[in-house]
Amino acid sequence: MRDFAAEVTPLVLTRDEEPNIARTLAQLAWAREVIVVDSMSGDATVPIAQSFRNVRVVQRAFDDLASQWNFALAQASTEWVLTLDADYFVPPEFVRELAALEPAPNVSAYEATFKYAVGGRPLRASLYPPRAVVLRRARCTNFMDGHTQRVRVDGDTLPLRTPLIHDDRKPMSRFIERQQRYMRDEVAKLRRGGSLNFASRIRKLRVVAPFAVVIHALFVKGLILDGRAGLRYAWERFVAELILSRELMRRG
Repeated sequence: MRDFAAEVTPLVLTRDEEPNIARTLAQLAWAREVIVVDSMSGDATVPIAQSFRNVRVVQRAFDDLASQWNFALAQASTEWVLTLDADYFVPPEFVRELAALEPAPNVSAYEATFKYAVGGRPLRASLYPPRAVVLRRARCTNFMDGHTQRVRVDGDTLPLRTPLIHDDRKPMSRFIERQQRYMRDEVAKLRRGGSLNFASRIRKLRVVAPFAVVIHALFVKGLILDGRAGLRYAWERFVAELILSRELMRRG
């Protein structure tokens, strides 16, 4: 029986991911080769990654996420790749589903949902969107959309049943630093206007958005039932939207 997972190269982007990278790479022992594209980390990310026998580290100075991911796609020799952030955890059930895939010629990507975890505790829900993570390299390119990248897929995208786990162990100070960079790009996206979804229109209300996201997370998504972990997630989303609101007011 064909093991499709053996034909897939995991790609991981890193930049100062010392708290996360060992846990993520340990779940990829099934892969023949894992490629880590590192954005010149200043911590122990690179030596930790190099300690795994199936990992190859390539360094590239960071310009934007889309360019970094497109560079990563070019490093693999297999037709298919699995694209991962350094704080993604790949459960065994996901690997079994991956191994059983039999993509038709018209299929160019598979999209995964995510289970968000705080300090190892999975939440019942999150605001984290699905993402195409298993890609046929020759038919996929990345482009920037606000602060993050999105994948343009030439062909069909199918859903995966098993979620990946998002579990970032970096301190809150790193989260705030990252959001300050991200939200400058989000402001540029919102100010361009065009066709904005409902969530983006709410974000443009500035003062309303930080409180709206907390209410939505705690009571609509039910994270109030997840105790401290749920409160931590709601606080993170509040801080992110507060930073965005501040940037919007600064720029008028």
